[in-house]
Amino acid sequence: MTITYADIEKAEKAQSDVIRKTSLTFSQTFSNMTGSEVYLKNEYEQKTGSFKIRGAYYKISSLSDDEKKHGVVAASAGNHSQGVAFASSLENISCTIVMPKNASPAKIAATRGYGANVVLDGLTYDESWAKAQKISEETGATIIHAFDDPSIICGQGVIGLEILEQLPDVDEIYVPIGGGGLAAGIITAIKERKPNVRIIGVESKAFPAMKHSVESGHVETIEGGLTIADGISVKTPGKITFDIINKGIDEIVTVEDSDIIKTMFLLMERTKAVVEPAGAVGLAYLLSKKPAEGKKVVPILCGGNIDMYLLGQIVAKGLTNMGRMVRILITLKDKPGALKEIVDEISSLSVNIVEVIHDRLSSGINAGTVGVTLSLETENQEQADRLISHLKEKNIQFKLLE
Repeated sequence: MTITYADIEKAEKAQSDVIRKTSLTFSQTFSNMTGSEVYLKNEYEQKTGSFKIRGAYYKISSLSDDEKKHGVVAASAGNHSQGVAFASSLENISCTIVMPKNASPAKIAATRGYGANVVLDGLTYDESWAKAQKISEETGATIIHAFDDPSIICGQGVIGLEILEQLPDVDEIYVPIGGGGLAAGIITAIKERKPNVRIIGVESKAFPAMKHSVESGHVETIEGGLTIADGISVKTPGKITFDIINKGIDEIVTVEDSDIIKTMFLLMERTKAVVEPAGAVGLAYLLSKKPAEGKKVVPILCGGNIDMYLLGQIVAKGLTNMGRMVRILITLKDKPGALKEIVDEISSLSVNIVEVIHDRLSSGINAGTVGVTLSLETENQEQADRLISHLKEKNIQFKLLE
């Protein structure tokens, strides 16, 4: 199936009164870190907090009156569910979203908040997808696929038109890839007008389904692994998206979770932007590999919907990974002044003590001793290393904690 630049333009016109045109902002911080001119395409600013509303709205608004009477159904545990639910509310049609039983309560609540009937079925996306198909067969509701649909692809591709308008001389665009709807749309929007602009797809190292498919020349299903980037954790990419990406993508790369965490932390600290793991992968690759020195590059920050509990972990792990937080366990004699000696040594290096936890009762703690866990705030990795060296020089026995 052929999707053209003209199709993307048609989608742009349909979106104009409803979908936000998100900002493209130059980042001096990330430009300095990468040696590139980095412009952030801020799709987390979009309604429902993700680019997914673009394709969902275009698809749903294009349905016939008869199709709208029967409503729509979709399977998703994340941003697609919210996009479909919100788009359906705008068109005033019924919407059923099938979500796995273990889906995030926050995402379930958000989807219901947009007016959808949420059905919890199965423990995986595949099981939820099977239920959605069954509901479609029984009710006549139109299935709104998360990525492998021409209208969905066209809706997402409008982002490419916006980038060309906002930064006509862009050199490279870094696009998160899960099922491939966003990347397929960007390729279609960009390559006809600016074939020399490089499009780089970025996947989680745990789910390189599209990368494997392009390398083999056909759609492949992978087992997948553990990753925080659940928004792009797709085992089997789309057939339509694969055909477009296979012909038009310049490169597909992967990133580690540790790089994603660091990037999310930096986005929060330096730009005050809360971006979900899948949305940060393009910038994460730029920061970790620095592949485009001297070029004008656009990483698409495609979503900002993140569970608050995960956000807390990201902050803690980000501080630790950057040497800004050190946690140590020390076993001391349970006597007055023992802890003060340790505190004095730490304070001598101007290191701030954030938290102190005493443990006298655990089975691993010998009678007459106390286990003390200290959470220490440091300026950077250099100061953290000085602290560790200083404690060793003073023959203080300690254990570094993750």
